[in-house]
Amino acid sequence: MKIDSNFNQIIMQELKIKDKQKYLDEHYPFEDGIKLTDKRECIHCNTVFTVEDYRVFKTNDGFEMLCCPNFPECGGTVIDWW
Repeated sequence: MKIDSNFNQIIMQELKIKDKQKYLDEHYPFEDGIKLTDKRECIHCNTVFTVEDYRVFKTNDGFEMLCCPNFPECGGTVIDWW
């Protein structure tokens, strides 16, 4: 469970993405493209992973997050990938 700054409970649900490359193309927040076969390192858990292993979580307010494969344990999202 996570709590926001207004002390509201934030409930997250994992989304199963059928076409992961298409989802990345539509939701990756940076200008440079990214491929499923690329490797990234999460600065939260120091894990090097293949991008295709990313996970997507949706909060109760509808916000979707691209996350490290180890999320929610590590807390890493797409902005934490190097």
